[in-house]
Amino acid sequence: MASGRRGANVVRTSSPVLVGRGAELRALLDTVPSRSTMVLIEGEAGVGKTLLVHELLVHELLVQPRIGRLRVMVGHCRQVREPFPYGALIEALRAPAGLPAVELSPVVGALRPLLPELGHLLPPEPVPIGDPHAERHRLLRAVREFLGALGPVLLVVEDLQWADDGTRQMLRFVMSDPPPGLSVVVTYRREDLAGRPPLGAACRPPDTVARVVLRLAPLDVGGVAELAGAILADEVPADLAARLHERTAGIPFVVEELLRSWSTTAALEGPADGSAETERRLTDRLFDDVEVPVLLRDAIADRLAGLPAPTRRLIHAAAVLGVPSRVEQLMAVASIDADTAWLALTQAAERGVLFEIEPARYGFRHSLARQAVYDALSGPVRQDLHAAAIGALARLDPPPLVQLAEHSRSAGRTADWLNYGERAADLATAVGDPSAATALLRRLVAEPDLRGPDVDRLAVKLGTVAYSGLDPHDPVATLERLLNDRRLSTAARGEVRLFLGLLLVRQEGRVEAARAEIRRAVADLSEQRPGLAAKGIALLGTPFIGGAPFAEQRVLLAEAERRLARCDDGELRISLLANLLGSRLHVGDPAVQADLLSLPYAADDVGERRQLARARCNLADACTTVGHFAQAREFLATGTQLAASAGSPFVISTARSTQVRLDWYTGDWSGLADRAHRLLADYRDLLPVASELSLVLGLLAIARGEWGAAEEHLVRTGTEAPNEAITPVVIAGFAGLARMRLARDDAAGAAGAAEEGIAVLRRKGVWTWAADLAPVSVGALLAAGGTDPARAFVAELATEVADRDAPLVHAALLVCRGELAETDGDLSAAAGCYAAAHAAYERLPAPYLAALAAERGTLCRLALGDVGVGDELAVLADAFEQLGAARDAARCRHDVRSHGGTTPSRRGRRGYGGALSPREQDVARLASRGLTNREIADVLFLSPRTFEQHVAKVLRKLGVRSRSDISVAP
Repeated sequence: MASGRRGANVVRTSSPVLVGRGAELRALLDTVPSRSTMVLIEGEAGVGKTLLVHELLVHELLVQPRIGRLRVMVGHCRQVREPFPYGALIEALRAPAGLPAVELSPVVGALRPLLPELGHLLPPEPVPIGDPHAERHRLLRAVREFLGALGPVLLVVEDLQWADDGTRQMLRFVMSDPPPGLSVVVTYRREDLAGRPPLGAACRPPDTVARVVLRLAPLDVGGVAELAGAILADEVPADLAARLHERTAGIPFVVEELLRSWSTTAALEGPADGSAETERRLTDRLFDDVEVPVLLRDAIADRLAGLPAPTRRLIHAAAVLGVPSRVEQLMAVASIDADTAWLALTQAAERGVLFEIEPARYGFRHSLARQAVYDALSGPVRQDLHAAAIGALARLDPPPLVQLAEHSRSAGRTADWLNYGERAADLATAVGDPSAATALLRRLVAEPDLRGPDVDRLAVKLGTVAYSGLDPHDPVATLERLLNDRRLSTAARGEVRLFLGLLLVRQEGRVEAARAEIRRAVADLSEQRPGLAAKGIALLGTPFIGGAPFAEQRVLLAEAERRLARCDDGELRISLLANLLGSRLHVGDPAVQADLLSLPYAADDVGERRQLARARCNLADACTTVGHFAQAREFLATGTQLAASAGSPFVISTARSTQVRLDWYTGDWSGLADRAHRLLADYRDLLPVASELSLVLGLLAIARGEWGAAEEHLVRTGTEAPNEAITPVVIAGFAGLARMRLARDDAAGAAGAAEEGIAVLRRKGVWTWAADLAPVSVGALLAAGGTDPARAFVAELATEVADRDAPLVHAALLVCRGELAETDGDLSAAAGCYAAAHAAYERLPAPYLAALAAERGTLCRLALGDVGVGDELAVLADAFEQLGAARDAARCRHDVRSHGGTTPSRRGRRGYGGALSPREQDVARLASRGLTNREIADVLFLSPRTFEQHVAKVLRKLGVRSRSDISVAP
């Protein structure tokens, strides 16, 4: 939900629309208005029976006016100790507004004692018969005659499970031979009927009466999302809907009541600051802390009222166990024998309190029902039941460690809570579930009674596990709090600082803070943990984190190399190699390829396997950045496999963003934008991943001419705070901004972005990262009149990368030289440089960059008088179009037309019938993004007349009236 809605003054408390009951409503509307019908609506409490009837009676009057001709009479059965005879029917019959002036049968006078308010309309009361059975039969006939005299009637009886026997008998009698036009709708809860048919087995309406039985089930996740969205007047994300469904079992009443309490709590919390992290934390807290709604708590209490003590004890045991449990566990915790337990379980199931959630396992339908029962227990009773649960569960093989930990904590057994909780966290780590391990460890370190050694051990475990995972409950705050814990030793504090720094690197705007923490960690670890200090030194020397000059970082890397030579810890060695080898690859060290052989392919130890996965994915990232694409794919394949087997979701996240950028370079653009958008939604809070995905999305948007989307994505690469960014990504982000502004003929703006990117590049000193920035910077500087700065930059670049192993930047340098030659008027030399660049890009392969270089060279040859290049431009246009670079394809075709040529498709022309042609798809896509007519024409290099023709065809084929109605998926 949008955070701006939190704390709003107006919050709906129920849904304004009927959700998930469309088929049932149609079944009622198809029968009730047109013929006599007996409708049985069955469903548990809160599932929406009354709302469905309400829709039938009120909401659909405007849609189905036939119902308006029915006389609607509604009665409610009440849950009272002494049922009032015929109570619901008397309520329904006593106020028939607009009673027609008809002659009533004398037998109807039998209703006078029950309906004194209608005495002036009813015939005289008949003479008493003296036989109770005959008197009752006459009363039944009176009701039927009265209903028949009222004309077409819809009689609704709500909550039949609480009806007295007289009401059920009267309904059976009337429906056995109903008067013409009478329809009866009854609602009831099956669980409160104790196995009896709602109207009795003897109820058999004649064939002339339609029979409709509707069993309302809880809503699925989609229905819960729709219901919550209608209540909150806001779209509900899928993950939130899933959590709502899990918490409420899809019962509409429970959803509404939870959202009512939730909205009240949110309003008291005050408005959020709008950040995704704050919104997530607030949502988590509300889910965890919101009280059981009062109406639901009262409903649960009503169900438990009157149950025998052993049954209540069994239900209390189920509430304490908290998960679907076998009857043996329930009876052990409840301290009752087997026969009593089975009888109690049967009674609890008949009352709709406990359900068979899984085969032979019983529990509550939803967690709020369980919470309502649990909250009603007194503290001593609750603690006693938790202690009993420990005894029952400890005997299982294997023992459920998480459950035992929770019961120990609730029973006040701190030592057992520590024992079981730490064992559960270790097991979760071993099986590759760092999220579960992190959640347990966060709670354990918050225990105030822990001793110093326990705090040291658990804090280090927390940092270790949190770094491997993507825990939704970010442990940064816990680690920051632990640094102020006096029980923490100096060495443990150093490890905690180290892990805190690693986690801060992932957060937007925290890179410099992360480096500061790592520096402090190195100081804390130097004496007692020199190996870990070496890890911190290697991290500080990693060039891509933050804006520190590489000249300073090179010294740190050299120190880490010296310490690596003295390291005999396998996991630590691989960790150091991950940073050292990756850094050397990033800076284009020509000797690193031979040293890559020192990295093993596999490891048996899970810790070593995690570090090996990180190392290989680090190397894949470096190879992608400098242009070793085949090697990058190999490292990604092995690294991702290792990360999956070792349970390292953070490493997997970085591998996925690297794969996206690699696919952009190598031209695998089909579905790439959709994939990047999905990943960005999953990893939006992880700076290294999100910024790289944003870069690719920005570059794809430029190729399609979607300037607004491009700007939005590229800014998220860190261009507004380069020192807090991932440096190679932010340099490429500046390159993207310069390319976009140059494409829009904003030479000054392009030069400004280029100069900012060059400044970051010079300050960092890793010139192998100039591959994306260099060609567009030279073009932007030249367009802005900065010939001398452009020449100086190219000369500087050539010097810095002369001995570097970085194929991508060497290909880019050829483009830069071609641009300078073109500016000097030496078109032949320029064409040669572009041809060499094209060949270099092809070898990588980087098809989009190769096509751009080929286009530049072809235009130089065209200017030299080579009339045969028109076909080559047409081929390039097709290549761009196949990639999805619509603007580049349009530019190539425009260049051919500008020189008097034509641009037939290499694949031949075809008719598209009612489908959109590729050019029409481009027009529709850009129009749906909100670009103006002029902007679309400029992007696609179309004349106003041609553009208007395309728009007309798009509107006709899509069947819409105006361009504002055009909607096209990204």
